[in-house]
Amino acid sequence: MVRPLRVAFAGTPEFAVPSLKAIHGSCHEVVGVFTQPDRPAGRGKRVQPSPVKLFAIAQGLPVYQPEKVGDVEAALIKRGGVDVLVVAAYGQIIPQSVLDAPHFACINVHASLLPRWRGASPVVQALLQGDSETGVCIMKMAAGLDTGPVLLSSVCAIAQDDTQDLLTQRLACMGAESLCQVLDDLPRFLGGAIAQSSEGVTYAHKVNKRDAQIDWSLTMYEIERHVRAYHSMPMAYAFFDGMRIRIVSAGISTVPFPQGVAPGTVLDVSASGIFVACARGSVRLTVIQFPGERAVAVADHLDRFSKCFISGATFDLRVG
Repeated sequence: MVRPLRVAFAGTPEFAVPSLKAIHGSCHEVVGVFTQPDRPAGRGKRVQPSPVKLFAIAQGLPVYQPEKVGDVEAALIKRGGVDVLVVAAYGQIIPQSVLDAPHFACINVHASLLPRWRGASPVVQALLQGDSETGVCIMKMAAGLDTGPVLLSSVCAIAQDDTQDLLTQRLACMGAESLCQVLDDLPRFLGGAIAQSSEGVTYAHKVNKRDAQIDWSLTMYEIERHVRAYHSMPMAYAFFDGMRIRIVSAGISTVPFPQGVAPGTVLDVSASGIFVACARGSVRLTVIQFPGERAVAVADHLDRFSKCFISGATFDLRVG
């Protein structure tokens, strides 16, 4: 292992916390933490600190929250004698002045097997597209969007029942382990960095709430993946009788239904779920959440759901 490094860290959501925790618990020194400014969140839209800020404060680490990183932060990194800046789901574009500031490099913990799923939502896209595997890449950062050479990659199989939450948690832990492996011998990993292939490049755009709305004209397999991919930020949803209903859990149905039924039509309600027609089959909604209420299983409130979701009724096709 090389000498202990002076590390600056930039990250915001829960995904980044295991990486920061791993560095803080290692021989390396965390000299500063950058995270997004406190934002309104939750049902009450109260201003809340990021998970990374909460961890950093609890450990007594210096925290910086610039609206936009730039020359000021680059100067701070240089004055602090930072060897490496580690970035994990920070949520801002890192400018060239900051990329050039550390002694060695800026490296990124990215939750995909690059060059597949560059961008902001690699876990969501891997689930939506039915990928059989994904992973984590520790990458030397460059000016382009996730285009830098890869220092270390680790593969993770995607299970049939993986949700965004479950897969993100596994990748976060895998990323922390891979990151420490790289930091412990950084010059060697930088010297052996592998340029990304120009083939197989895909992009995962930043997710917005409308992306999570279910399109009933998709196949049952696509809708089932959609529900898992948007669990829980933002939760998959659909409109029914004017209500925006969150779909927390859904499964593929093998029950046949009459031909010519419009997508979005309620076919049946039973302890197995609410059966809804879609392209090439139907899906069964097993856990849903009405506005202002807790998520509940259909099987636990069958009488209520049978009265609400009458056979032949349809989900609204409105978009919003």
